[in-house]
Amino acid sequence: MVCKKTWEESKKMWHIAGPAILTAIFQFSIGVVTVVYVGHMGDVELAAISVVQNVIEGFAYGILLGMGSALETLCGQAVGAGQLNMLGIYMQRSWIITGVTALILTPLYILTSPILKSLHQNHDIAEMAGKFAIWVIPELFAYAVNFPLQKFLQSQSKVWVMTIISGFGLGFHVFLNWVFVTKLGCGLAGAAVAGNISWWFINLAQFVYVICGIFPESWTGFSLSAFRNLASFVKLSIASAIMLCLELWYYTAVIILVGCLTNPKVAVDAISICMNYQLWALMIALGFNTAVSVRVSNELGAGHPKAAKFSVLVTVATSALIGLLFSIAVLISRTHLPNLFTDVPEVARETAKIGYLLGPTILLNSIQPVLSGVAIGAGWQSMVAFINTGCYYLFGLPIGAVLGFKFKLNALGIWSGMLVGCLVQTVILMVISFRTNWKKEAFEAEERIGTWGGLSKPQEHELVPTSPKKDNES
Repeated sequence: MVCKKTWEESKKMWHIAGPAILTAIFQFSIGVVTVVYVGHMGDVELAAISVVQNVIEGFAYGILLGMGSALETLCGQAVGAGQLNMLGIYMQRSWIITGVTALILTPLYILTSPILKSLHQNHDIAEMAGKFAIWVIPELFAYAVNFPLQKFLQSQSKVWVMTIISGFGLGFHVFLNWVFVTKLGCGLAGAAVAGNISWWFINLAQFVYVICGIFPESWTGFSLSAFRNLASFVKLSIASAIMLCLELWYYTAVIILVGCLTNPKVAVDAISICMNYQLWALMIALGFNTAVSVRVSNELGAGHPKAAKFSVLVTVATSALIGLLFSIAVLISRTHLPNLFTDVPEVARETAKIGYLLGPTILLNSIQPVLSGVAIGAGWQSMVAFINTGCYYLFGLPIGAVLGFKFKLNALGIWSGMLVGCLVQTVILMVISFRTNWKKEAFEAEERIGTWGGLSKPQEHELVPTSPKKDNES
């Protein structure tokens, strides 16, 4: 019986996680392709683009992704309750919020150079990074459009179309970089233009798919209803943003700390290379993050708390096993990791040293994002925000700073501190997830749907009493 339930849940999970993983890898690889092309132009160029991607864009990306992630809770639970009519309205509300947020964040891109200099970053790196940041402002607004679109599609398990579009977008991006950077020699400006075009291509293709008549119930056109109940929507969006931002900014803070070391060019390059490999592996975990978020929110919205809990167990176990395999592979091949990104021997040696810690980091990051997905699916964003603050900023960063500067371990010490913060957070989230009263969470999901535009009449499947048979069938 347990094996049969596990197999059924695995099929549901992989139906979402498989294409979500590919989508995440394809979209993340757009930035990696840019780094690969620019990295062979020189160490300053590599450091500059790495700082922009990990600090400036990472900061903005975290805010916008967090804002958009409110849809994972609302859309997922609405789908579970059969309230498809609200999905299009939710997406439009999210567009309003993310669009305004992107506008507020624009000065950050314009002032990148003086901001980095005030953080004691290398002058040459700061100057070059400042120019590149201004060129990629259109990409900022592409994120604002993309995240709500993706959550709208994910909540309805329409993930394969996202994968196909992202795959074409990545191939298009490789071609554009070859033209602008290699053939025309446009340097950083060409790389920025290629990224802007590629992201807006993905957005346009996804939007055309949404409005072409495939979603007659969930997309009925633009509506002024999107401007109603914005205050409540903003509240959940901010909680989601804080939760994810505290997590993503953790890596931003690590880059800034590394930039303050004695030899920042080599250290930043080495950390950036390791982060690229780590983030590649993280894309797989984010696929499971998406899957568990959709499964948990759907089951809670439908009033099936036991099914939600079982989905958590299956998804965490699957992601952890895959993370373990990747960790072993990284430890075996750590001396070869830098070859794709750099030709500088000193950078390669420093990267190989950090490789010892990269394996355990990948293992933790195969579990932690899944637990964050559980939090999003259940609507625990505010609580997780407090956990992230304590684990990352009261444990991880101070320990990393002490090891890196006081004990002269440099980038290796700073990465060690980051690893400690991830470990503490993962343990806490795991304890919370497996001690949760899922029946109570299902009641709260029903209340949330009714409050924010869902139910005008009672659901056909009332939560009380919940028949064991019905819950098991989920």
